[in-house]
Amino acid sequence: MKTSVLTIRLDEDLNDLLGKASRQLGKTRSEIAREALRRQLRISQFEALRRKIMPFAEARGYLTDEDVFTEVS
Repeated sequence: MKTSVLTIRLDEDLNDLLGKASRQLGKTRSEIAREALRRQLRISQFEALRRKIMPFAEARGYLTDEDVFTEVS
């Protein structure tokens, strides 16, 4: 797998949290940062899709998450 390098600046608090998480989880700081970035990007994709389909769902009477869960359960 081809990789690239990304350099970011962290404030002291975030740097400390990342270091603690790294030690507790036994993962590198890079592994944790990649996982967090991947998760956030997937959440952003999900939210964008949700915004796109909401008008169609609302037109069919799906106004809340509970409406959807009730229908598929």
